[in-house]
Amino acid sequence: MLIDSHVNLSAPQFADDREAVIARARAAGIGLMLTICDRVSAFDAVREIADTHADIWCSVGTHPHEAKENLTLSVNDLTDHATGRVVGIGETGLDYFYDHSPRDSQRAILLIHIKAARLTGLPLIVHSRDADDEMAEILEEEYAKGPFKILLHCYTSGPDLARRAAALGAVFSVSGIATFKAAEAVRAVIRDMPADRIIVETDCPYLAPIPMRGRRNEPAFLPYVLARLAEVRGWTLDEAEARTEDAFFALFDRIPRP
Repeated sequence: MLIDSHVNLSAPQFADDREAVIARARAAGIGLMLTICDRVSAFDAVREIADTHADIWCSVGTHPHEAKENLTLSVNDLTDHATGRVVGIGETGLDYFYDHSPRDSQRAILLIHIKAARLTGLPLIVHSRDADDEMAEILEEEYAKGPFKILLHCYTSGPDLARRAAALGAVFSVSGIATFKAAEAVRAVIRDMPADRIIVETDCPYLAPIPMRGRRNEPAFLPYVLARLAEVRGWTLDEAEARTEDAFFALFDRIPRP
């Protein structure tokens, strides 16, 4: 089964043809998708997509870009939604590249998500950009207070964060960036990731893989990501598919495995 572990189907880029996008994904062999919440205030739209499609699940959370809009976010705001087809907490994290929200706000909201992940047992879906040292420190300090599941999505950070997160049992998600010509540093980190803790994603509508780069990304393009992962790791396509499927269901263990 091909599984797209990170799609943004509620994004406005899909407003006009969302059902066609989902149909193309199925036709391309995508058996399951996880659609991501980027802010709790928009959660209802995310949940509706999951509730109306048996092969789509969802998360609840607020992206670091949107942290400034949810400064009063509480743990209960997340845990109260963490029922039914909600199987992840996030996307949350730190983005010091764009700094769309103040850094102290990003950190505060990340800590709220970590507490919710610990309480619910759901994986924490982490976005980290240009914040490797601080992200590693926060994850280590918080994990020491009580374990929680960690998914570093669309991993493009350096080897040190990867090593420190791996020591905490983190899972890593590979995106279309791995196909980009200039992304050899990303591929070098992928080669050293724990073989049983790698999954794949499109992060659509963003980051379309080669040869679709420049187009709106969609889940149907996931096979290009899987093929590049297989090449980088020296796996066959069947092996890459089986390994990423096993890792996904081990992490998102509240989703019944077909």
